[in-house]
Amino acid sequence: MAGHLFLSAATFLTLLPVLLVVRKAFTPGHAFAADLGLHVRDLTLVHFRQVLSAPHVGRQALNSLAVAAATTVIGVFLACTAAYAFARFRFPGRRAGLTAFLVVQMFPATLLTIPIYVILDHLHLLNRLSGLVLVYATTAIPFCVWMLKGYFETIPRDLEDAARIDGASRLGVFVRIVLPLSRPALAVTALFSFMTAWNEFILAETFLSREDAYTLPVVLAQYVGQRTTEWGHFAAGALLTALPVMVLFYALQKHLVAGLTAGGVKG
Repeated sequence: MAGHLFLSAATFLTLLPVLLVVRKAFTPGHAFAADLGLHVRDLTLVHFRQVLSAPHVGRQALNSLAVAAATTVIGVFLACTAAYAFARFRFPGRRAGLTAFLVVQMFPATLLTIPIYVILDHLHLLNRLSGLVLVYATTAIPFCVWMLKGYFETIPRDLEDAARIDGASRLGVFVRIVLPLSRPALAVTALFSFMTAWNEFILAETFLSREDAYTLPVVLAQYVGQRTTEWGHFAAGALLTALPVMVLFYALQKHLVAGLTAGGVKG
């Protein structure tokens, strides 16, 4: 009983900031109340209507969706092929490559802002969504490769050997055996890549200067000024921005909890 009470209290404290944002999104006015009460006296949807009716908001939402989807596809594809090569083959430079991927993860992406800006400027990719996709995909690949490599190594080699004996090519084994068994890891990798690109703000703010090219996190930052902050619009926009990620998580939930054994014994 005490354990349940402790877990309930910890869960409530964890969700309290989210609940306060939800309260502010449905509360009139832009001032953020200092109290921790969750009651809402006058329920309103005016903040949501004003956010959704802002100029270019539809284009900006499509920008975020396009960037996140392209980053997910490119990142997962490159991470899959690289991770399988690192997991199954032994070649010169393998250990150095894995170490390089690990070392890259030690540095925040903001540390590379200036050199990346210079590179994108030379490639004429500033203020372009393709440049943002290129940056997001390259920064997400190291983590995805390490995660998928560990999962590929848990897949029994006997399954691949049996397929090779039956006449399957190396590519056929990868596509028909390895990838279907790796759906839980692929789902986590895809979710991570999507969330990284969908929620990233600093690089998008740095590389994009045209309003019609903004992504949603950059749009949210416009509600925070030097002297005043439109907390109502900010809270409503934050909830709307978080909605696609929540939908994607629940859509991939069955794959996230699926086990490797169940996939390996099904015939």
